[in-house]
Amino acid sequence: MKQGLHPIQKRIAQFHGSQCGFCTPGIVMSVYSQFRSKPQSTPHELEESLDGNLCRCTGYRPILDAVKSLSNNKSCCNGEGNCDGCQCFDGNSTSDQIISSTEIQVKHAHSLNEELDSLKWTEPIFPPALHRLPNRSNLFNANDVSWYQPIDISTLLQLKQIYPNAKLVIGNTEVGIETKFKGLSFPTIISASRIPELKKIAIESIEGNRGLKVGSSVTLNKLKDYISSLVTGNECKSYELRGLIAINQMLTWFASNQIRNVASIAGNIITASPISDLNPLLIACRSSLYVTSLLSQSRIPIKDFFLSYRKVKLEPTEIVEYIFIPFTTEYEFIVPLKQARRREDDISIVTSGMNIKLNYQSNHWIIEDAMLAFGGLAPTTICANKTSTCLSNQLFNTSSYESAYETLCEEISLPSNVPGGQAEYRMTLALTFLFRSYLLVNSQLTEYIRSFSDGQLDRLPEAISTRVLSAINNFIVDAKHESRGEQSYYKRHEESLTNSEETKGSVGQSLMHKSASAQVTGEAIYTNDIPMPSNTCYAALVLSTRAHARLISIESSAAERSVGFIAFYSAKDITGSNHIGAVVKDEEVFVTEYVKHFGAVLGVVIATSHELANSIAKKVVVNYEDLPAIITIDDAIKSESFFEGRHEIVKGDVKQLELESDLIVEGDIKLGGQEHFYLETNCTIAIPHENDHLEIYSSTQNPTKTQNFCAYVTGLPASHVVARCKRMGGGFGGKETRSVFIACTAALSAYLLGRPVSINIERDVDMSITGQRHAFYLKYRAGCSKEGKLQFVDSTIYSNGGYSLDLSQAVLDRALFHSDNVYNWPAMRVRGLVCKTNQPSHTAFRGFGGPQGLLLSETIIEHFSRSINIPSNRIRESNFYEDGNKTHFGQTLVDFYIPSLWEKVIRLSNYSDRKTAIDEFNSANRWKKRGINALPTKFGINFTAKFMNQGGALVHVYQDGTVLIAHGGTEMGQGLHTKMIQVAAQSFNIPDNWVHISETATNTVANASPTAASMSTDLYGMAVLDACEQILKRLEPIRQSIKKQDFDPSWKEIITAAFFSRVDLSAHGYYIVPTDRCGYDWDLECDDNSKRGQPFNYFTQGVAVSEVEVDVLTGDTKIIRADILMDLGKSINPAIDIGQIEGAFIQGYGWCTMEELVWGDKDHLWIKTGQLFTRGPGTYKIPSFNDVPIDFRVHLSDTDNRFAVHSSKAVGEPPFFLGCSPAFAIKEAIYAAREEIGLSNHITINHPVTSERIRMACSDKFTSLTTNNNADYVPSGSW
Repeated sequence: MKQGLHPIQKRIAQFHGSQCGFCTPGIVMSVYSQFRSKPQSTPHELEESLDGNLCRCTGYRPILDAVKSLSNNKSCCNGEGNCDGCQCFDGNSTSDQIISSTEIQVKHAHSLNEELDSLKWTEPIFPPALHRLPNRSNLFNANDVSWYQPIDISTLLQLKQIYPNAKLVIGNTEVGIETKFKGLSFPTIISASRIPELKKIAIESIEGNRGLKVGSSVTLNKLKDYISSLVTGNECKSYELRGLIAINQMLTWFASNQIRNVASIAGNIITASPISDLNPLLIACRSSLYVTSLLSQSRIPIKDFFLSYRKVKLEPTEIVEYIFIPFTTEYEFIVPLKQARRREDDISIVTSGMNIKLNYQSNHWIIEDAMLAFGGLAPTTICANKTSTCLSNQLFNTSSYESAYETLCEEISLPSNVPGGQAEYRMTLALTFLFRSYLLVNSQLTEYIRSFSDGQLDRLPEAISTRVLSAINNFIVDAKHESRGEQSYYKRHEESLTNSEETKGSVGQSLMHKSASAQVTGEAIYTNDIPMPSNTCYAALVLSTRAHARLISIESSAAERSVGFIAFYSAKDITGSNHIGAVVKDEEVFVTEYVKHFGAVLGVVIATSHELANSIAKKVVVNYEDLPAIITIDDAIKSESFFEGRHEIVKGDVKQLELESDLIVEGDIKLGGQEHFYLETNCTIAIPHENDHLEIYSSTQNPTKTQNFCAYVTGLPASHVVARCKRMGGGFGGKETRSVFIACTAALSAYLLGRPVSINIERDVDMSITGQRHAFYLKYRAGCSKEGKLQFVDSTIYSNGGYSLDLSQAVLDRALFHSDNVYNWPAMRVRGLVCKTNQPSHTAFRGFGGPQGLLLSETIIEHFSRSINIPSNRIRESNFYEDGNKTHFGQTLVDFYIPSLWEKVIRLSNYSDRKTAIDEFNSANRWKKRGINALPTKFGINFTAKFMNQGGALVHVYQDGTVLIAHGGTEMGQGLHTKMIQVAAQSFNIPDNWVHISETATNTVANASPTAASMSTDLYGMAVLDACEQILKRLEPIRQSIKKQDFDPSWKEIITAAFFSRVDLSAHGYYIVPTDRCGYDWDLECDDNSKRGQPFNYFTQGVAVSEVEVDVLTGDTKIIRADILMDLGKSINPAIDIGQIEGAFIQGYGWCTMEELVWGDKDHLWIKTGQLFTRGPGTYKIPSFNDVPIDFRVHLSDTDNRFAVHSSKAVGEPPFFLGCSPAFAIKEAIYAAREEIGLSNHITINHPVTSERIRMACSDKFTSLTTNNNADYVPSGSW
């Protein structure tokens, strides 16, 4: 930072593309690498370069804008109107409103080359000394591993002869997974990455066939680039390249750019993944492997190479020298097909390569031969030989394929308990792939005849309607879309105390995140970056491998004999109390007798390194007596396993309104949980000091609870423990309480040892033991009038709380509070039960039960809509609350803006015209369907526990006029510290860079509430303001005393005078939400719910309109456009708030559509009982860059809020539910698909609305074959 930011770093920071910052250095380096390898990268290429990066905070849009604005080859016409659908205008910003867009940002920003030139920046070159290294084979030895690096094939073959079991690597992309997660070890590794012969790629003729000879070490991106050069060149006939083009199309979606840069083609083949994207295509291309050893050479067709799961036809001493991919003949067609949970950087659910070879005979096109290869249907890549035979020598037409579908269905039949699950979906995908292949081949043949066959139009294949041909467009063969965005907000009208440029960071300005510069450079310090004392030890948890069991014994002798072992601690070693818990102490730090969930903490191993600690922890032997386990909500209901405390809200006369209803519906819906997936996993450093003091550095949203329980477990007074948090790499509620038990293990170990202890849990462990968003089960009975006026709802809401209470009751309470959403139900009865199960304790997550509750009314409205044939949006808008109405829990709505927000966003989004266009699109397309949905939300702002609505801050003004703030909130990327700086800068009328926040610590601001409930700006902003006003009040006499006739003294002059006048320049600010605006007494028996209290200070409100397109054949979905209008009062920092809205929307979209938790339960018998299967990025998918709406528009309204600091409103959680808008739009598209076969009934589609649930709900002839004609088939899930 001191040397200045690189333009890439600077641009991402300036465009607000860094929130928590944990992912930012990786994103910077991806972009930097792209520019270094291709300086003239287009915006589209830059967007593609990020396909291997993930961000959980931003929603991606600001990052994409920043990156594309640096392009040296911008496609933007700079406002000249030459772009297709040009939007490159300067915006319509006014004196009151700021409007921006991707096009404006790209137009006005300097390119990377311009920035580098202006800075006279010289990029580093590859070190010449490395170029001069002698070209010789090398041997490296470390940690009991020998790494050989030969430089010719001869040496390689000799090494393989000597070490036949050695692991052969190129990019080394698989070894980490095999060693870390599969427990494999490789004492000898041979790297073939420096052998020139294996890196060649060229066109050759082999055994009479012309094709592409690809060296085994050729990387996937090198292959991709070479194929692209062939396509644009004239070395080959166009038809010869069909197979290679198909490979290229698949490689675009294969893994990530980073992996493709180093992974080799042969490495991918030999890994023998049963869901490989490449192997089915290579089989379809009739490719062969040329294998060699010191003693022999041979050719192996790839279709014969795979013997069993991860086993191939390759002797230990053999290597693959090259792969030969024959060119396709004139009427040979190759089709690439796949479907995954997420398009970018995801392994396939089913993948396929199909080869259809045609011959024109007797005025008909005949299928001369067919090769149908599949991944994802067996332990190996397979060929559907029976189906191929069924097609061969048949006419190339629809009828021939129709007869093949049943054959294929029988050939690939999967049992319901198949490992990986989704049996019906996987079979359906195979059938629809075959159908799609026919249409694609037909289309390509038609195009080829029209273009290259000398006008022989009489040879055109069977004509297919354009409606049906909608099936040929899919994400594999289509170009990746390029995204854009728009943002608008209103300026504040109040005047600053001065118009000085120095006050640019005051309230209402889009000040850059104060940590952004440190984050883009990688210099930001997170917990595990803190320099460790030399005597630091490292901890790893010993975890149970049972969901429910009695603990018989723990044997640690083998662990104690290990090199690097220091200590093992369990329950018997605790010096204070072993009992902890967020609300009630129903948890143990270390299990004593009964294991209650898979991954329960049995003890902690202390060792000399992080790696050794994790390795040694696995050596601890545990014996159990298994007990029956309750895993799901259904299990809990059947066993009546619930936590105490069953809350209920009743409004109106439910029975009477039921009698008056024209329509009554009954139904239910299951909502899956969600992993927080913060980029920084839970970690703590505990440092003991003199006199039994402990210093705890923890990645936590709750320093106070961390302090209290670390003291409680060690037996120390709280005053002897200081908890600190500088920043987190994401939290989202997951570090409100579940970080605490991990901190306790480090604190206890440090206290016992008298040495610093660091614990940094691995991603899979973090996901397995720290809990997630609660899964919910909503049951309802509801009624309305024939015009769609709501009458009553009677609902029972269940949540899966896990094994301990944690915050589950409060989460369920908020769900009950939000079950009305924005609708005035005349009568409601909602009751909630928290299920007690043998899962880890589930916990807070952005929204805290609100989104699950909000879905109740929306689900019922959608049910009404299908039942009385009234559009759901008409039902919504005719049932909105009005200002002054009371909610079902008795709170009077003040400043209720939903009706006006709704009207405005319908207009801004051009909803009516787009709905008409969607209807026309759906009529014109059989296998693509679109849907549009407008979804409102109101989200109550407060902790529902009254005592938590308090906040403190400490403000110091130093002699030079600079200011230091400490407050009780923690920074996790949401920009809290930045906003607090703006509040103080505005109060003192000084530049923002004169104000600083160092960290959050319990010895500066004590007894702070957790940073949660979207309350932190409200609480700490008011506390900071209070402290500043105290200081200003003391300074006013000083200012008056030194004021000159026409000139006010400067801030620094006032501070200097105040210091010498012995004025206190420090103040402790404090704020509580007024007593009458927080708290709710659930136990009070009354006839008016308002007597129970007012749980919320105010409501943040918003509306989203989302349009989606669904691939009916696979369930793949893309968001075409999203418009969001939020009421945030007067924003303190519009850019940060817009970033929060975008991030929340994408996170909500992930929860509703792709983020699926899968547990070992009765529907997933292939997983150990109670174990979380989706415990890493390989199996659990959050949205990626490619999932951002193609057109993403966010607008802030212009309102006031009398109940919060500077008239602002909370923003962190309220927009999350708007991310469900695409899910409801998807359901509209599903209904459009079902109408094609005459189905118009309401169906239950549980959440998340994954590609599986979408596809199987779009019932057709293919799903009928795999579900025994069940048009309302409901896929299983984990709830």
